[in-house]
Formats: sequence, structure tokens, C-alpha cells
Amino acid sequence: MTEVALEIRSVSKRFGRIVANDNISLSVGKGEIVALLGENGAGKTTLMNILFGHYVPDQGSVTVLGQELPHGSPRAAIQAGVGMVHQHFSLAPNLTVLENVMTGTQNLWSVRSETAKAREKLLALSERFGLQVSPEARLGDLSVGEQQRVEILKALYNDARILVLDEPTAVLTNIEAARMFATLKDMARQGLSLIFISHKLDEVMATADRIFVLRDGKSVAERKVGDTNKAELAELMVGRQVTRPVRDASNPGSVVFQAENISIIRDGIERLKSVGFYLREGEILGVIGVSGNGQADLAQLLSGTARRNGGTMNIFGEAVGDLSVAQTIALGIGRIPEDRNHEGAIGEMAIWENAILERLGEYSSKGFVDRKKGMAFAKRVVDEFDVRGGGPSSRTRLLSGGNMQKMILGRNLVEPKRILVAAQPARGLDEGAVAAVHERILEARRKGAAVLLISEDLDEVMALADRIQAIVGGRLSPPVQAEKTDSRQLGLMMSGEWSGVEEADAL
Repeated sequence: MTEVALEIRSVSKRFGRIVANDNISLSVGKGEIVALLGENGAGKTTLMNILFGHYVPDQGSVTVLGQELPHGSPRAAIQAGVGMVHQHFSLAPNLTVLENVMTGTQNLWSVRSETAKAREKLLALSERFGLQVSPEARLGDLSVGEQQRVEILKALYNDARILVLDEPTAVLTNIEAARMFATLKDMARQGLSLIFISHKLDEVMATADRIFVLRDGKSVAERKVGDTNKAELAELMVGRQVTRPVRDASNPGSVVFQAENISIIRDGIERLKSVGFYLREGEILGVIGVSGNGQADLAQLLSGTARRNGGTMNIFGEAVGDLSVAQTIALGIGRIPEDRNHEGAIGEMAIWENAILERLGEYSSKGFVDRKKGMAFAKRVVDEFDVRGGGPSSRTRLLSGGNMQKMILGRNLVEPKRILVAAQPARGLDEGAVAAVHERILEARRKGAAVLLISEDLDEVMALADRIQAIVGGRLSPPVQAEKTDSRQLGLMMSGEWSGVEEADAL
């Protein structure tokens, strides 16, 4: 019988009237990989935060390698051999990558030889796991995907014997994810125990030994991988059968946005280089690429949060200068930002306040916000997009990452938009929520919206987009028709190989 490395017994946790965990028990053997599945808000992250000492359970216990952990002590968890890769980053943006990784492990003011050894170890880990980042880079200057790599590296740096990963591949490419899981499986063979939370059923089936499914805060199923399949797991997660929508044939209308020779220079680095693209009514343009190649700047260009250093833009037939956020909203441009925590919502504000945050002019008069009207709009968003974790008056920070994403999606999609900028719209969502979000985006397309879909998920882009361009080093490839390409060609395009690309019809 496999030696038990971790045992969680009868753990319960409430947040006011919300029951996040209801008498949950699970165990992980030495060298075993366990996947934790469930809808957004099912209680997965809460359970792992109890394990790591961030939350104190109302009842229950956690035992690691035969030692019962004191409640509410991350230091005790780390010392016992538990490492955690958080879904929401726990890093300091003003420090370098190396300083972030070293924080909590040794004195930052130690002699240079110790820092040099730490740098050497970090570079070795970076190379081994295929998570390339510069040790000297300031964290705040990195993209979301690069920051996630640092979070993973920091957990691995501490030589954990039990590693918890909360949505570890949410911002990784398929190649990076496959490489990481291959390494983790090798570490498991050497005795490391792993728990990972994921909504990607393919990686769960390919990596895990056992699967625990949570729903509404309760443990509803335990399966060995060989005894289940993706369809059953999806149904166990949401309590009903799940099917993703299918893109129908498009009949795009007129061009509503066109950009030519756009360049953006930020912090002395040219982020976008002579970029050109266009959007048409009733069509989805998908932009695919590895994180950190300029897609964030592309989204910000249309969202009014970036300034050009060159090039021209034309919206609805008129040449325009740099847009402000207010102008984009007035023009009917909706945005789903890449980073929901820093660009999409303010955690300390109520859900209803965040729901109307980008449209205060519609919900205020003479400097006063119409709370009743704002609450009604937020309730519509919560109801139609199944935002779980509290009503409109609840604090947004109490929402799970996926439910926060659904709130941001809802405030943009509950009413039609002329142009929709969707950056990583399904990141961190469960299978049922992904299907619902994809259906909403396709519905916006059917109603005539021009959609710019920016994603690192190749399957998502191929499922939704009519035309596809790859972004590499701040440059955009020629566009290709989705029905005339495949994952192999798109993978080559993402690596910068554009020769032989059959371009979509030019304007």
C-alpha cells in the first residue's frame, strides 16, 4: 500500500452564509498525482488554502508526512514540505525575479556568493522546466504569463515534497504545459506528491493518477483515471451534460476597425512592430501566440490604455488618434482584460460597483451613483452569467478567480457591443463556464459584433475564430482562414514560421 504523504480529514469552512467546504476528506500517497476538479466556486482553492495555512478551517485537520499541521501557518506548511503555486500571484512587482524567488528563503542582504548560488539554482530550474525568465528582470515589467512562470519557479525552488498547483497551466502554451507535466511526472516517480487544480480535462486525464471532484463545496466523486473519461468528469463537475457550442458559417459585414503599421514602444522596448490588422462586423479575428509577444499591447491599443508611437487607426470609417478609455466605451467597444485582478476589477469594491465601473455615466446623475439602478444591472449580470460567491452587494475579492472572470464577461456581454476585445476570456473557467462564455462570444458575433479574440489556447482560437493571425516578437503573421488551417500550421506560425502560409482574402 502506498505510503500516505498528505491526509485532509473532515475539513469544513464557511464565509458568512457561504459554505465553501463541507466535511471534505482526501488523501495523497507518496509519489502520487491527484487532480482536484470542480466548477468555479466549488471550494477547490479554499481547500488548498487551508492546507497551505492561509485559511483556518472551522473543523477538520491536515496531516503531512505523519505530522498534523497547526492551522493558519504557511511557514509550518512550508517547513513540513508543502509548496504551493497560487492561482493569484503572491509576488512583489517592485522586486526582481531573483529577489522574489529568494524572499523567505534567505536574507536578501546576504553576501554576494549566496546570491550567486541562488541565481545559479534559479537558472538551472528555469532551464530544466522550460520556464525561461531573466533573473534580473523586474517582476512588474513582465507579462502575466511570465509572472506565472516565476510563481511556479518559486515553489520549485523550495524543494517541496508535496506540491500544490492551482491552475498551473492557465497561461502556458500547450508545449510548455506538456513539458512541465512531463517533468512533474518524473518528480512523482522520484517520490514527490502532487495535487493540481485544473479545468483542462485533457491534462487531467493525461497526468493524474486519481481525481477528486467537488461540487457546491462537497466531495461528490473520486475516480482512478483509468475508470473514467472526460464526459463523465465534466458531468460530475457541473451536475449536467456539457457540450461546447459549434461555430457556424460566417457572413462578415463591413470593416469597423483597421490598423496599419502600428508600433508601440514601452520601457525602451518596441512591443508592437509595424502591426496591421482589421476587424469586420459579424466576424472573429483570433490572435494566437506565446505569452509576452505583444498581445497585451494589442488589446490595450483598442481598449484605450496604450499609446502609439507610429501607425494609423480607422474606426467606423473615420481616422482616429489615440483613444481614451472613455472614448472606447462611448464607441461601443467592450473589453475583457488579460489580468482580471489588476485591470478587470477592484477587489474591495462590491460586485455591483465593479459591474458598472466602466459605465458610470449611465448609472449616475449630478455626481451621485444610482445604487438601485446599478444593483439591478449587477443582478442581471450575476443571474445570466451564473456568478457564484455572493450577491451584488458582496465584496468582489470574495469571488473565486473564475467567478470574477464571469462578472467581467457579464458586464461586457449582457448587452450588445459593436466591437469586443476579448483577451484570454476563458482563462481559469470550468468546462461548463467555458461552454457558456464561448456561446456568448459566438452570440455577439451573430448579432454583428466585430470580435478580437486574443488567446494562448490553440483549441479555443480554432473553435471560435474565423480568421487567425499569430503574434511573434511584436509582429503579426498574415491572416489565415480558420477552416483552411490546422493545429500543426498554427504551431509553426506561433514559432515564427510564416513561409507558405495561405493568406486569407485581403481587403
